[in-house]
Amino acid sequence: MEKKAFQDYYPDDLSHCYGCGRLNDHGLHIKSYWSGDETVCVYQPEPFHTAIPGFVYGGLIASLIDCHSTGTASAAAYRDQKREMGSSPALRFLTASLHVDYLKPTPTGVPLEIRATIKEVKGRKVVVSSTVSAKGQICAKGELVAIQVPEEYLEKLKA
Repeated sequence: MEKKAFQDYYPDDLSHCYGCGRLNDHGLHIKSYWSGDETVCVYQPEPFHTAIPGFVYGGLIASLIDCHSTGTASAAAYRDQKREMGSSPALRFLTASLHVDYLKPTPTGVPLEIRATIKEVKGRKVVVSSTVSAKGQICAKGELVAIQVPEEYLEKLKA
């Protein structure tokens, strides 16, 4: 895996997301990396990420899939365009659609591994399929449609 996470390449003005923003003091600070043709993120839930005792809150699982998948979409777009991560203009993506299936309760107290594969890169749209595993067992799966943030919107943020 690369040493620098996808999220570490986000420009400062695009690094405030609760799930993946390195500049959000209260956020999850997830980190995503290439692992061959897949991407991977390992996240250790906190004790307060609880649904019922012993199990992770489903909203956290959805957030992990969401932010890992949008990061994956960004990395996939850079790869598709044969550009280095972090090169300008920034390629950032937002969620257009997120579907999550909870397959079994996700236990607390263990690291969660989120893996994603690219299903489609087409223009400004990237479709990503993800799984969340605990102790080698897939607990949830998701599919996300990500849309690239238009450059004119990014320019407004800088103004």
